Order: sequence, then C-alpha cells, then structure tokens
Amino acid sequence: MKKVGFIGWRGMVGSVLMERMRQENDFDGLDAVFFTTSQVGQAGPDEQPLRDAKDVTALMEMDILVSCQGGDYTKAIHPGLRAAGWQGYWVDAASALRMSEDSIVVLDPVNRKLIDQGLEKGIKDFIGGNCTVSLMLMGLQGLFDAGLVEWMTAMTYQSASGAGAKNMKELVMQMADVGSAGRELAADPASEVLELDRLISAKLNDGSLPIDQFGAPLAASLIPWIDSALDCGRTREEWKGMVETNRILGTEADPIRVDGQCVRVGAMRCHSQALTLKLKKDLPLAEIERLIADANEWVRLVPNRKEETLAQLTPAAVSGHLHVPVGRLRKTVIGPEYITCFTVGDQLLWGAAEPVRRMLMILLGRL
Repeated sequence: MKKVGFIGWRGMVGSVLMERMRQENDFDGLDAVFFTTSQVGQAGPDEQPLRDAKDVTALMEMDILVSCQGGDYTKAIHPGLRAAGWQGYWVDAASALRMSEDSIVVLDPVNRKLIDQGLEKGIKDFIGGNCTVSLMLMGLQGLFDAGLVEWMTAMTYQSASGAGAKNMKELVMQMADVGSAGRELAADPASEVLELDRLISAKLNDGSLPIDQFGAPLAASLIPWIDSALDCGRTREEWKGMVETNRILGTEADPIRVDGQCVRVGAMRCHSQALTLKLKKDLPLAEIERLIADANEWVRLVPNRKEETLAQLTPAAVSGHLHVPVGRLRKTVIGPEYITCFTVGDQLLWGAAEPVRRMLMILLGRL
C-alpha cells in the first residue's frame, strides 16, 4: 500500500475530509500517516504517534502528501520538499500553489481530462480550487461544457464557515447577544416593532458585539467585503472568480469573463450565488435546463416555483449534502441570450474537501 501523509486533518476542511474518507472506506486502500505542527508524539486517530509536519525527512517518506493546513504551511514546506528531491504527489486544499505553472486546480467532474493530461505530463501538485468557483462550476457545468458561456457575473452570499471556525463561533456569539437584547420586545405582542428595530440597531452599533474575526457585526447584517483589496477595485476573492474558472476549465488562452461581488452573510455553512450569464446564442429555456440537469450526478435543477425554492434552494437545506441545486432559472428582460439563476452548495464539501478526496483516489488508482 502507498504511504499517504495527512497534514491539517484536525481543522475544518481536514475534519470534513476525514469524515468523507471514513464514509467511503477510503482508508482501506492506503497506509495513512498523520502529521501535526503542534502535538508531535501524541496519539493520532489511528492511535499511532503523530509525526512532525515540519520534518522534511519524515515527509519525504510519503508517496502522497495531503495538506489542509493552510497556505502559510504550504509556502514554508513545499519548496524545501521539492528542492530536496521529493518526487511524490502533493494534494492541497490551500490556495498557495493554484497559480503555479507546475500545478493543476482540481475539480474532476468538470476537468478530469485536464487532470489526466497533467498526470501524463508528470505534474505532481494538485490543488483544490476556490470554494465559490468550484460550486458554480459544479452547478453550471453543462453550459460550460457546451461552450455556451460568453461572460458571467457572480454575486455571492458566503457563509461564516468560509472564513474559519473562529468566525463561525463569533457569529453565534453575535446572534446570541442580538437575540438576548431583543427577546423581551419580540415576545411581547403589544410592543411596537419600530421600538424593537431601534433596539437591535443600537445593539449592532454600540460596540458591544464581538468583532475580532469579522471586523463588523454579521448577525442581523452582512459584510460586502471578502479577502484583501486589489488595485483594480476588486477584492482578491472576486479576482479568483475569473482566474480560477478559466484555470479549472483550461480556457486561459481564450478566457471566459467572470466578475461580481462577494458578500459575507449570516449563514453558518454553505455558499450561495446569484448568477447572470450571457450565452453565445439564444436557446430555448427547456434546452438550457436539460444541459444543466444532465451535466453530472450531483447537480439538482430546482423548478422556479416558490414551494420548491424554499424547500431545496437554501443553505439550511443543503448543509452537509453533496448535491448542488440550481434554481430560479429564467431568461432576463435584457435579451433572450441572457439568463439568471441561483445556486447553493456546501463549500466544505464540493468547495473544499471533496475535490481533494477524489484527487487522492485518482492518484491511488494510478500508483
């Protein structure tokens, strides 16, 4: 059996990856070795002592390394490994190597052909993509496969978990504080709603809510800024939309234009996106629906009706599931070749852990 080293398996993405691998019995086909940056020698999930994730010699013993430790770890360790002559495969959930010429951004239901070509060429680094981009491509794969997309805007509604575990906890603390402040007035049928509104607004702005992680209240609000600023006016998260879409699709030579705005909302888990696309030609809506619905086994086309939308097209309905629903699909008043839709998906699954898990299985199937 091939030796596979896991780093960052305790974190949010790593924990989801471990859960999925256990569900699919993936550990049966490999010799798993668990590394740590802080608890060397303690018992790991297999009861074996955890090994040092900074020990290049130990890491070089692995045929495959799977990292969910984050970009700083990748930047610190990966170059030294390669410089020391390690020829193994590096599979990473972090963004540090996504733009490297010697890596492929993986989303195998969408770009398996590109992955196979990379393996034939000797590529050794396979990197998970941006969560919103991966979820968008899973939902709209059929339109991209058919070469129909001229340009697209993606207005995202990204959950707290996309920012990390500490952010999720901060959101819950904010929600508790806001709920506590307004509980008596909300429960009193005789209270004035404007009084309740003023009370909640005051609570959001009095400086008492914890904002160490988000920098502003997210509960009962939203934050229209994710990641760092770029000179062009976009944030880095918004920049990734076009760059990573074309990198995953292999269309960098003739890129599809993608832009939009990324917004943090008070959902705990799952990212949602309102999408507008200009197609290269006018197609009947029924044909567009067929292309979307038939693209892969995980996409779910939700009828553009209220009942199904409320039941199926929300973070609450999708959290913890692999399916990616696409709904609110219609043509716009702008013109017959313009369509709009809404999609939501669990960014800890198809947006992070699942492409990494599946890439590992592809590698194990070849070695």
